[in-house]
Amino acid sequence: MRALYAEHATPLLAFVQRLLNGDRAAAEDIVQETLLRAWRHAGELDVARVRPWLFATARHLAVDAHRARVARALEAPAAEVDATATDGVDAALNAAIVLDALRSLTPPHRAILIDYFYRGRTAAEIAVERGLPAGTARSRVYYAMRAMRLALQAQGVSGP
Repeated sequence: MRALYAEHATPLLAFVQRLLNGDRAAAEDIVQETLLRAWRHAGELDVARVRPWLFATARHLAVDAHRARVARALEAPAAEVDATATDGVDAALNAAIVLDALRSLTPPHRAILIDYFYRGRTAAEIAVERGLPAGTARSRVYYAMRAMRLALQAQGVSGP
């Protein structure tokens, strides 16, 4: 349990705190409940897939907490509450998973993917900016995307 806490508590707390708009106390409660549930289900959890399970469980707990607050604060149609609660949560979960996968890449792979996807550069533009041959830039994009796919698969994310 200590190893689970040491490895996953900090990123899980950051993720939940973003879901809760910076409410650290509520985030700590959700992380504690998430880790308690992991401890209770330790025999059933696959060690290789524990991180996605933790993030999904924390997300569900955050959604449940949000729904409980909304239900007490004002009455709203269930369809509106469900859409509001899950839209931002899903986006935050996806962002956290992608960021975690990016961090696991080598610095050159991470840099090339940031240039390619987030800055909207083509392989040719990246080659010019970084002083690389065009073929080398294309090759790095290919291998960086392959490494990213493997990193996401290691987190339990499967592609199309």
